[in-house]
Amino acid sequence: MQATWRGIFPAVTTQFRQDQSLDPDASARHLEVLIQSGVNGLVMLGSLGENTSLEPEEKRRVVRTAIEVSRGRVPVLSGVAECSTAAACQYARDMEKLGADGLMVLPAMVYKADARETIAHFRAVARSTGLPILCYNNPIAYHVDITPAMFAELVDEENLVAIKESSGDTRRFTDLRNAVGDRYSLFVGLDDLALEGALLGAEGWITGLGLAFPRENRYFWELATTGRWAEARKIYDWYMPLLHLDTQVKFVQYIKLALQEVGLGAEWVRAPRLPLVGEEREAVLKVIRHGIETRPEAPACPRPA
Repeated sequence: MQATWRGIFPAVTTQFRQDQSLDPDASARHLEVLIQSGVNGLVMLGSLGENTSLEPEEKRRVVRTAIEVSRGRVPVLSGVAECSTAAACQYARDMEKLGADGLMVLPAMVYKADARETIAHFRAVARSTGLPILCYNNPIAYHVDITPAMFAELVDEENLVAIKESSGDTRRFTDLRNAVGDRYSLFVGLDDLALEGALLGAEGWITGLGLAFPRENRYFWELATTGRWAEARKIYDWYMPLLHLDTQVKFVQYIKLALQEVGLGAEWVRAPRLPLVGEEREAVLKVIRHGIETRPEAPACPRPA
């Protein structure tokens, strides 16, 4: 299966009302803004999408909304973050029936699998569906490291087409390329390593803060991936305090607060997460508001309706 995913694929938040019920209309409005900004795909129900706090039918509603809004203009991927391999396989089949364009598969949640178990999990999910799959490696958050050697073992699973690399170790991009060549498309998974990832050959970026600053985000990535390093670095300097918000324990609350400040969403999250309060909220707002006040000029990206 040919890997064709490249560019900016934002990890979209799941919008809630204050009572923690889904707000599909708010999600739809935000998705349209993202598409018009020039994103290349949409990743629903990742970590930022609060996947594990949603009920099965809610997950399907979120993905269905994205498919309806996209109307084929960009691919729609769904995160797969179930607690068992069997559940992950069933969810993958359900997403295929629903009409999703692909999946972002995480290791099975809760359990700290070893290499043999992790490989078996990804093989099983891959063989349960014909959809192309982006493999999500985030050992910091999920305590399972999918190493370059493990990805080399998985090359025979043709629908494993891309890797979201979030280990925090920029050497991984080079190690992956040395281990598997161009077998997988490589995506930056941590916002505050985006420029470094682009320099090391990443073909895409699963962005978080780009949800709140989609035009600046797209322009920065365009500069970085076309070798306009000095211009890209100037925007990166402005962007970095905001990008750091993506790598904190409360990154969901931080990014949703940014969305609220720019008028693209609301800060409501689902328990056990709670909205920010007190000094922490004021400190994050200070970063966000400074970013808004000093945001650089970025050209629009015309997108057919």
